[in-house]
Amino acid sequence: MNAGTLIIADDHPLFRAALREVIGQLLPGVEIIEAQDAQELRSATETHPLADLLLMDLHMPGAQGFSTLIMVRAQHPAIPVAVISAAEDATVVQRSLDFGASAFIPKSAAMETIGVALRTVLDGGVWVPEHFGESAAASDQADREMAARVATLTPQQFRVLTLLADGRLNKQIAGELDVSEATIKAHVTAILRKLGLYRRTQVAVLAQRLLQADNAPLLPLPGADTMPADESDAG
Repeated sequence: MNAGTLIIADDHPLFRAALREVIGQLLPGVEIIEAQDAQELRSATETHPLADLLLMDLHMPGAQGFSTLIMVRAQHPAIPVAVISAAEDATVVQRSLDFGASAFIPKSAAMETIGVALRTVLDGGVWVPEHFGESAAASDQADREMAARVATLTPQQFRVLTLLADGRLNKQIAGELDVSEATIKAHVTAILRKLGLYRRTQVAVLAQRLLQADNAPLLPLPGADTMPADESDAG
């Protein structure tokens, strides 16, 4: 690649500087855009929707679990994403890939290794550390299927999903998103259909676990009832 644009989203200035050095050696002349939180990342992807690569941390201000990764992949599917994280758990690695990442790079990796990973992604490949490959592939198939279903939600449906996780009523969600309550009910119905669930309580529990970005099971707990009683299951 002769030039191009890369986005680095991480809240640690020293780590961003280290990545800039690696990228500068690997790709001389490339334009590097930096973001230190989720809001700056959104602005960067909107300004550079054809960026050649996004390197992002799962944990930075304004980012909840995998939510930012999912939003980026939904809104800008043409931008390859490499997750760079201090979390080194096989389940987190696999979920990152399930939610659309092209690579998972531990922050503990040597700069030479990071360079190899970036080149692999820029060449159209998928990269994870060798010691994660087998254990990640062996992750629970049910979790992977649910992750794939969540990834099919539209950006607006995903916003509704995150607000459901906070226990919001349809009226409150409608006010937050500046739409009608009927629109929110339609979104909840569509979310239930896409996720293969029957109750909004299941959706809320799923979303809460999703936003944790840890190794807890993604599948919702059957019968969990954390939503207000005056909200129907269909929205």
